[in-house]
Amino acid sequence: MELNGGIESSLSRSNANVTANGRRVGLIFDGRMCKHYAPGGEDHPECPDRIRVIWDRLNSSGLAKRCVILNAKDAEDNHLALVHTKSHIELIKNISSQNSEAKRKRIAAKFNSIYFNEGSSEAACIAAGSVIEAAEKVAKGELDSAFAIVRPPGHHAEEGEPMGFCLYNNVAVATSFLLNERKELGISKILIVDWDVHHGNGTQKMFYKDPRVLFFSVHRHDYGTFYPAGDDGSYIWTGEGPGAGYNINVPWQNGRCGDADYLAVWEHILIPVAKEFNPDMVIISAGFDAAMGDPLGGCRVSPHGYSMMLDKLMEFAGGKIVMALEGGYNLNSIANSAQACVEVLLQDKPAFGSLEAYPFASSWRVIQEVRQELSTYWPVLASKLPDKMINRTSQIVNISDSDSDSDGEHENISDTLSEVKTIEDSFMNLKVDGDSQVHNSTNVRPPWRSELSKVNIWYATFGSNMSISRFSCYIEGGQVEGMKRSCVGSMDKSKPREIIWKTFPHRLFFGRDRTATWGPGGVAFLHPSSNVHEKTYMCLYKITYVISC
Repeated sequence: MELNGGIESSLSRSNANVTANGRRVGLIFDGRMCKHYAPGGEDHPECPDRIRVIWDRLNSSGLAKRCVILNAKDAEDNHLALVHTKSHIELIKNISSQNSEAKRKRIAAKFNSIYFNEGSSEAACIAAGSVIEAAEKVAKGELDSAFAIVRPPGHHAEEGEPMGFCLYNNVAVATSFLLNERKELGISKILIVDWDVHHGNGTQKMFYKDPRVLFFSVHRHDYGTFYPAGDDGSYIWTGEGPGAGYNINVPWQNGRCGDADYLAVWEHILIPVAKEFNPDMVIISAGFDAAMGDPLGGCRVSPHGYSMMLDKLMEFAGGKIVMALEGGYNLNSIANSAQACVEVLLQDKPAFGSLEAYPFASSWRVIQEVRQELSTYWPVLASKLPDKMINRTSQIVNISDSDSDSDGEHENISDTLSEVKTIEDSFMNLKVDGDSQVHNSTNVRPPWRSELSKVNIWYATFGSNMSISRFSCYIEGGQVEGMKRSCVGSMDKSKPREIIWKTFPHRLFFGRDRTATWGPGGVAFLHPSSNVHEKTYMCLYKITYVISC
């Protein structure tokens, strides 16, 4: 039998699949969502293999055949309009019908970390519709829980703007659908748990004034420097008006947070508040980019850690839980983590266990700050945590990537620093005489440029500048969408000789709020106080010294 998109499966779509303990767990996957991919063969972390590896793992492990396989559905415009503007919906609906790939790239360049291709419109519509379908089945009682294996992800997408790989906000659409369009199903309060390593900025804004939704996000914040950057992910943002107290952010101050850190948050913030809130359903923005080995996240949550986090949520709403895939960019990690979670939904094996590690001291600080900020709204958080507890901490130490699921993705730190030193020395020894500027102004190549045209360097880009169209503009000159003025380009206009994605032992900070070329917007630099424990995911272009000069 084939599922949509030609993915082979021996599964039955019968609704007769019930586990020995009576659990009915739904799965949604559709191969058409794999038609959304970065144009021009560009390597990109948000790729079709993300959902393929999860689907393959659930099949090979035998878990999928014990679940109810649901048909994917397209989202209707009126359901998307519950959280998105009309212009946003029209943009995503029509973007793939643009005749020119170049035009799609120009439009994508207007947004933060977005790409479009001829399959984007269909994939986005199916992703949002599939989360609606899963949530509605659980709300009706036809299923106990469900996992929507969807892409593109959604939690960064805002009311009128795609962002951060996200086109529609899948979880927000499904949540609003149940609360506003299917009131007869009796779902009047929904807990959204966003455990993606990035802050769910879009979801937060959509329910910021709504007391029917308790939005909880635990994420790397790094004092506002971690994507999506800014203050939105701070713990001081607790909701507004009738929604005051119903928005909870737990912003990690550093990377490498693992099971102990996350479970401490569950025990001392999420679970106590969730008991008071008493939701009718739990919807999880299930990003797995906080997992060990993820190239973007830099955290260390294990599959067992995810299973324990999910298991603790099973006590709410009678186990009515819908998981919707968000991020996660290490293929081994997301397959392992997704399998562990589906085993919990099926209640295959107990997810309990003891942890030998303790949270970081920084994690305890954040937990205490969040509790204090929220105690006005949730008195259960007002008590002070015992000193004996918070004094038991782990040190942030460098752990070799060989013990993670990274499969060698992370470059050896000493080698990286050595390469940086070599480049620095080359520039320090570079001799440019005073006449060079005259030669340059008259389009005569100075001698040092000819010499450096034979030397290659790696030019690292971050955020929107990862786009090949933007980078090409720096080399060739001209003006692309979003630029305030044209770029003169380089004397050497040859294309990059190679493009790779790498993780480097540095984090970024935003040092300026605007540039003359691009206007308002953050400008990222390597953090002067960073150390080898911090990692940043970058796209590198292999160019000559001449291009960079």
